[in-house]
Amino acid sequence: CPVFQVRPLKSLRIRRSAGFPPPPPGPSTMASPAVSPDSSSHEALSSVNSAPACSPTSDSENLSPDELELLAKLEEQNRLLEADSKSMRSMNGSRRNSGSSLVSSSSASSNLSHLEEDTWILWGRIVNEWDEWRKKKEKLLKELIRKGIPHHFRAIVWQLLCSATDMPVKNQYSELLKMSSPCEKLIRRDIARTYPEHEFFKGQDSLGQEVLFNVMKAYSLVDREVGYCQGSAFIVGLLLMQMPEEEAFCVFVRLMQEYRLRELFKPSMAELGLCIYQFEYMLQEQLPELNIHFRSQSFLTSMYASSWFLTLFLTTFPLPVATRVFDIFMYEGLEIVFRVGMALLQFNQAELVQLDMEGMSQYFQKVIPHQFDSCPDKLILRAFQVKYNPKKMKR
Repeated sequence: CPVFQVRPLKSLRIRRSAGFPPPPPGPSTMASPAVSPDSSSHEALSSVNSAPACSPTSDSENLSPDELELLAKLEEQNRLLEADSKSMRSMNGSRRNSGSSLVSSSSASSNLSHLEEDTWILWGRIVNEWDEWRKKKEKLLKELIRKGIPHHFRAIVWQLLCSATDMPVKNQYSELLKMSSPCEKLIRRDIARTYPEHEFFKGQDSLGQEVLFNVMKAYSLVDREVGYCQGSAFIVGLLLMQMPEEEAFCVFVRLMQEYRLRELFKPSMAELGLCIYQFEYMLQEQLPELNIHFRSQSFLTSMYASSWFLTLFLTTFPLPVATRVFDIFMYEGLEIVFRVGMALLQFNQAELVQLDMEGMSQYFQKVIPHQFDSCPDKLILRAFQVKYNPKKMKR
């Protein structure tokens, strides 16, 4: 692969994450009871890059021929995914085969390696020209993020997305580690429970557990009101799989400050209650039959959705799927949690209404997490077909 020199980001270090494949060969607020869905809700992924939708002043005129060709390939892949999704939906609500291919067309699959190579080159260009992409090609950047950030670019792109590349708090990190925190005992207790099967975090003396403890301790000292909250370690753990601890600390600070996470993790957890309330409203409006069944079984929304908001699906899905959701969260915020959660309920409604409380609990723990292991793109596609009205959610 070509080596991309990122001049504005010389201080960034990228460590290859265990568990992810190598690069390809070659170059806040409450809902209101009665307002109709916003007609401007996000369209499905398949509609994003269609040329006719681009006006003379749209983002597409700023793209090179190579970029336009790549986006056309991605669009073709999306069309195949959507067609496959629709055909599977027609099977009387039956669950998809977990072994189904990412793209059903054999001809599209044969071109996958070329698509990966082109995507790699494009993301190198995006990182090198970040300011230009954020200002002039923002819509296209959003859609590329929805399709997944290549794993070797995640460390840089996540830092750029949350503006964590040059934070003063980074200079305090080494001093914070020398201090003692009242949360140290709680943090130590939970470290072993964070990604216990992941090689980086296995073993009491592993490097992963040590750096995870460091970041959690440092944060508990800079934000004493929140201190340490169980569940946040999964977010920090994912960051540490992508980048060194100082950078992970800065990104986590930014996520807590700017992405509603600090409010979720405050001792009162009032923001979590608000998210659950909003999600219940969406459930009542969009899946009334399932909502009635949940109520008849006393199956509370908090019983299955709390971890979705607190860990951003990192304790629900395997890492390759959860990381795709996290990519979108880094750009679009908590809206993706509502979308993915509702997509899961829509996809599984026929099965869930047949189960009692214990059966549903088991279903959420054992069946739902692995339905999209082989096809995370289908989950993302379904999520952006969910009706989500930001104005209504705010009210």
